[in-house]
Amino acid sequence: MLSSAVPVQAAETTAYQQLNLFGNVFELVRARYAEPVDEQRLIYSAINGMLAALDPHSAFMAAQEYRDMQQRTSGEFGGLGLEVRMEEGLVRVSRPMEDSPALRAGVKANDLITHLDGSPVLGLTLNEAVEKMRGRVNTPIDLTIQREGVAQPVVVRVIRDIIRQPSVSYRLEGNAAYIRISSFSEQTESGVRRAMTELRDQLGDKFEGVILDVRNNPGGLLEQSVAVVDAFLERGEVVSTRGREQGNVQRYTARRGDLAEGRPIIVLTNNGSASASEIVAGALQDHKRAIVLGTTTFGKGSVQTIMPMGDQGAMRLTTSRYYTPSGKSIQGTGVVPDVVVEQARIQPLRTATGAAPTAAPPPAAGPGATTPPDYQLARAIDLLHSLAVYQKAPVVN
Repeated sequence: MLSSAVPVQAAETTAYQQLNLFGNVFELVRARYAEPVDEQRLIYSAINGMLAALDPHSAFMAAQEYRDMQQRTSGEFGGLGLEVRMEEGLVRVSRPMEDSPALRAGVKANDLITHLDGSPVLGLTLNEAVEKMRGRVNTPIDLTIQREGVAQPVVVRVIRDIIRQPSVSYRLEGNAAYIRISSFSEQTESGVRRAMTELRDQLGDKFEGVILDVRNNPGGLLEQSVAVVDAFLERGEVVSTRGREQGNVQRYTARRGDLAEGRPIIVLTNNGSASASEIVAGALQDHKRAIVLGTTTFGKGSVQTIMPMGDQGAMRLTTSRYYTPSGKSIQGTGVVPDVVVEQARIQPLRTATGAAPTAAPPPAAGPGATTPPDYQLARAIDLLHSLAVYQKAPVVN
């Protein structure tokens, strides 16, 4: 018993010595730096430096940043109102949302964003670029854009505003229920259930299956991703989280009830699908309840706990890692699709006379003529229809 207490006491002594060292450095900087310093900024920077040394997802949020985060998870945040994807290291605009700051400023579908406030996008992940575009309401950001048919880059100033973006949007794609989940907020499960009810009512007996689109979805609330998987599983584990202490395992399981009633499901993913999105893709894939189509996901397999710090903000700390039902961690590796389909631009072939064929292009990714055709979605629709036909085929003995 005595011997076990010695190293603990020694460790505590060392920790206090290091804290004294920090205090000494802080006092010297405050007293002798070449010009006056912002003491709060020094403290916050030191805290963030400590947390950043742990992993990319742990961080300290000052009071305003914490409020912004709370707005995002409740479905409202300060942003530009853009649906974007990563393309060759740059950010491609899929479409500006209706009545959004980006649309009012003149951003167009298919614009390629190369710089944010003069800083290159190249080298950032999609999630990092999106976070830079979000921010305080009424603050400006300059987007440097390469636009088709325009020789010189275009700089567009957009003023951030509250984006009231539903977590879930949906529509019919042929005889499929197409459900796009842009983030996992408090509204997600109810949005998915509402979408399934309305689309099933519209399709009736023609209902062939579901396409869940979590491309460019950076994640959100763990409980909401579990609820979405639960909505399409009859039973079984959805995800488990494992913390620092041995035996500190929490398992989330599905309850009976499948909104799709056994019909085929396709989950669309790409490198912008992270965290809670990967829980959905990984769980449905492991249970062979869905086919994952697209490209490999981001690979964020950790859970962050928000710890409020009074009126000074909050700390976001990685407290556990999550594992798919098969026991696999996707940290750093992501969910690998069952069917790999890279996003591609579709152009009509030319005949020998130079005329374009009359075949219709694949379905668009969203409403409106300005949205370019979505190759991955077109392949998902084809696959879902094939699975539905096969499922309905009579068995011949």
